[in-house]
Amino acid sequence: MGESVKLVANNKKAYHDYFIEDTYEAGIALHGTEVKSLRMGKCSIKESFIRVENGEVFVYGMHISPYEKGNLFNKDPLRVKKLLLHRGEINKMLGKIAEKGYTLVPLRVYFKGSLAKVEIGLAKGKKLYDKRADIAKKDQRREAEQEFKVRMR
Repeated sequence: MGESVKLVANNKKAYHDYFIEDTYEAGIALHGTEVKSLRMGKCSIKESFIRVENGEVFVYGMHISPYEKGNLFNKDPLRVKKLLLHRGEINKMLGKIAEKGYTLVPLRVYFKGSLAKVEIGLAKGKKLYDKRADIAKKDQRREAEQEFKVRMR
């Protein structure tokens, strides 16, 4: 039954800036031309963030480029988009966000079958020394892989 998953946008910066502790899948409330633009891969979530307001979840700063053939039906590329989640998931997120240091960040946007989805990460901010440690681990792994390739020849 595996539905096809087509990745549209990925937020690599979130993995660098935060410890991702939990993930949720949410639908996105979009208008027609926005869906067409998403299908063409014209989306950016690098500077976006998520807020919970009045029991509803919204994503801010998610840029969906206007569809070229959309003319007057195009919406503002940076408009606030509503995310579709179950009430229980929203309440669980609110409980975690109330703790100090937690936030919600969009991790990736993709199509699951014909539906546009966004993966939300419950994240805790990294300190500068955490980021440096991650970079050091990455460099160490890269050097080990290069050394392994040299030995294989």
